[in-house]
Amino acid sequence: MAGWWRALPRAAQRYPWPTNVLLYTGLYSAGDALQQRLRGGPADWRQTRCVATVAVTFHANFNYVWLRLLERALPGRAPSAVLAKVLCDQTLGGPIALSAFYVDGSDVLAFCTADQLQPCSCSLENSLHRTLWFSLGHLPLLLPAEW
Repeated sequence: MAGWWRALPRAAQRYPWPTNVLLYTGLYSAGDALQQRLRGGPADWRQTRCVATVAVTFHANFNYVWLRLLERALPGRAPSAVLAKVLCDQTLGGPIALSAFYVDGSDVLAFCTADQLQPCSCSLENSLHRTLWFSLGHLPLLLPAEW
């Protein structure tokens, strides 16, 4: 156990992208399993597997690339730089990441397990168009009417 624990930081330094993706996916899946447990119902491992698939295929990779891009574009730890990063993250990165939840479920979740791979009635292009429309279409909600 102790050897594995010491090897983890070395692996994270040597392979940061896969380490972050696996860590994010594990935490994301554990959060879904914990939420099911706290609701008191039986564990739905199929849902947790689908959540893990979406996390490993989109969310973890997007977050890793997006945060590195923000760090390169706005370097530093000064309060103004941190505030600029938070504002960019909330106005640009947040809607894109959030829109993944609003893509038609048959397109995203169809890739979760091999038995779910079926042709769907709507095309992936239409779903991506709706996703982009949602992510840009809800931006006026961020601005109060008084402005």
